Amino acid sequence: MELNGTAGKHGLEGDADLEFLLLGGELQKVRSNSWKKNRFYKLQEDCKTMWHESHKYLKSTQTFSIDDIEAVRLGRQSEGLQKYTDPSLEESCFSIIFKGRRKNLDLTASSVEEAKRWVTGLEKVITNMRGLNRQKTSEHWIFNCMRKADKNKDNKMTLKELKHFLHQINIEVDDTYAAVLFAKCDKSNSGSLEGSEIKHFYDLLTHREEIDVIYAKYAQTEGQMSAANLLNFLLNEQRETVSMEHAVKLIEKYELDDTAKQKKQMTKDGFLMYLHQEEGLIFNPAHKEVYQDMTQPINHYFISSSHNTYLMEDQLKGPSSTEAYIRALMKSCRCVELDCWDGPNGEPIIYHGYTLTSKILFKDIIKAIKEYAFKTSEYPVIISLENHCTVEQQKLMAQHMTSVLGEALLTQPLGDQMPSNFPSPEELKGYFLIKGKRLNKLDAAFNNNSVEEDESVSEEDEAAEENIQKPKEKKSKIKLAKELSDLVIYCKSVHFGGFEHARDDQAFYEMSSFKEGKAVNLADTSATAYIHHNMDKLSRIYPAGSRTDSSNYNPVPLWNAGCQIVALNFQTPSKEMDLNQGRFLPNGLSGYVLKPEFQRDPASQFDPNSLQKGAGYRKKTLHLMVISAQQLPKLNKDKCKSIVDPLVRVEICGVPADAASKETQSIENNGFNPMWNESFQFDVHVPELAMLRFLVEDYDTTSQNDMIGQYCLPFTSLQNGYRHVPLLTKRGDVISSAGLFVHIMVVDAE
Repeated sequence: MELNGTAGKHGLEGDADLEFLLLGGELQKVRSNSWKKNRFYKLQEDCKTMWHESHKYLKSTQTFSIDDIEAVRLGRQSEGLQKYTDPSLEESCFSIIFKGRRKNLDLTASSVEEAKRWVTGLEKVITNMRGLNRQKTSEHWIFNCMRKADKNKDNKMTLKELKHFLHQINIEVDDTYAAVLFAKCDKSNSGSLEGSEIKHFYDLLTHREEIDVIYAKYAQTEGQMSAANLLNFLLNEQRETVSMEHAVKLIEKYELDDTAKQKKQMTKDGFLMYLHQEEGLIFNPAHKEVYQDMTQPINHYFISSSHNTYLMEDQLKGPSSTEAYIRALMKSCRCVELDCWDGPNGEPIIYHGYTLTSKILFKDIIKAIKEYAFKTSEYPVIISLENHCTVEQQKLMAQHMTSVLGEALLTQPLGDQMPSNFPSPEELKGYFLIKGKRLNKLDAAFNNNSVEEDESVSEEDEAAEENIQKPKEKKSKIKLAKELSDLVIYCKSVHFGGFEHARDDQAFYEMSSFKEGKAVNLADTSATAYIHHNMDKLSRIYPAGSRTDSSNYNPVPLWNAGCQIVALNFQTPSKEMDLNQGRFLPNGLSGYVLKPEFQRDPASQFDPNSLQKGAGYRKKTLHLMVISAQQLPKLNKDKCKSIVDPLVRVEICGVPADAASKETQSIENNGFNPMWNESFQFDVHVPELAMLRFLVEDYDTTSQNDMIGQYCLPFTSLQNGYRHVPLLTKRGDVISSAGLFVHIMVVDAE
């Protein structure tokens, strides 16, 4: 294999849009009304790095990785382009949105056609890179590192370059071992590696001893796996109920050697390829699609929910942005929050009241929500209004929502008579539901008993709590516009006056918001009553106002109590957000997950804090072996001694009786292919509510361990057998090529 191959093309060779990017061109970078500079941009030959000229002092060139791009958006969709460019340039503009907290790159092309070519080309390259299967990504990664190590660009590797390369891929070797490895590969005795020698070196480096052992056990046909051998492996090791036809399909799909494929046999390379694909991953591929019953009432589901959705950072001085809504919605968040205040020129604004957080127009948020609400999930979005506006601006809020959201805004109950229960996510597909205060009962919509004018209502619980400027009253009041009130259908906000009061005096659509402290206390002391409350009503939980750093609370005890809308700060990377991402990973990333039957059945007496037999759950035992890891990234690439010392922590998060954490030993100086072969056992009493979390850390004797990567999934979505576990960054993005290899066996407990 050549060092100078364009590893990133993978099927795009000769593509006109790719050639356009490789040729490059001038674009105008937009930062403000006065800062608009022409810069040259082009895709580098590796097809995974963008180069652009920079006029910064001491930095004449700059690059960024295609892998760092979250999305490319055609048109004046970013706040910067809307603010600093003329509407006539709508189709000549585009934005590159980066992962994490890096600022958008706002650009203007010289023509509409050119802008479209840039966007189409970049989207092709991004899609192509994301579509690389793990095996191809692995090769791509290794050869890229080899190119970097080839200091003099002669497509050969000296011993010095080899040692640099080993350091790049996280392996520290002493000089003797490096020389031995080098001599073994340098068949031509030329003092450098080239061509087939580099391939040999690559094979030595990527050898997986643990895969050899598994493969050898089942490869009983001419040294390879026949379809029958593979079926044997699938039935005995992976514990799958599949047929010979399925085994043959896997060979056709993943075998790389045509001769073996014709014989319906699988080589070791094909076997490794299969183990890296979705059929070989820990997450059950059947759960990638919507697989649950979506026709239950909406309160029978956990709903992915965001708090202070407008914030990109903290709650005191961080920026507010429409981008924050886009990111949350694209992650299938189904309940977003709008903190509404009177703005200048009669236009309501969104920001965190009485703080220095920046302000955005209410109507711009509604436009962004309309645009991105149903791209990841088609199931309903709840817009939770925290309303501090005067009546006049409330009327404008209602007008903006009605005009922008159009027929997708639910303004009447479904059906032609007063409902007695919630509709289902299936019935509400594509709809927006408004959560907020309402002046009258919902049946007014059917008996013409509507209010004629604006009246006062008590402030939202959360608004009242955070309204620190006002003197404390028993209940602060705000005047509510009839137009806004009439848009609240299934999510009418009311104060919580106890479970008995809610059962006897509240309609099904009247819901309460609970501050985390109160909610956790109820979940701890009155879990069964809370679960039964949530069988009839919706509950929303929000973080305490004291979390000015936008930190998060643990959502698990609230899910255990059947609470549906457990709102978290999506902008804050944390274990709590890892758990949220894992909770909503299955069911087609719909943002809705059906609660277990014992949280929906009125006859249930389930109490997560005091488990009893016969309460609707069945205890399981998890036998888990952490075998190995592959290509763990270095955390500090600038430090000379930055090879990682990895360890793996395995956690169960669920009911209190299931909470557990166990960890492997650390392995010194090997992030490339560390092997543990350590076994753990977990007893899981309530698998339906349990989550399994893997955390890979860099062990440090003198300070806190650094996180390398993590992955979280529901216990009920586990696959048995030998499985690869992908690893995500703290922000939830996949770390390409990195992963764990484990063995899973879930059995019924005695």
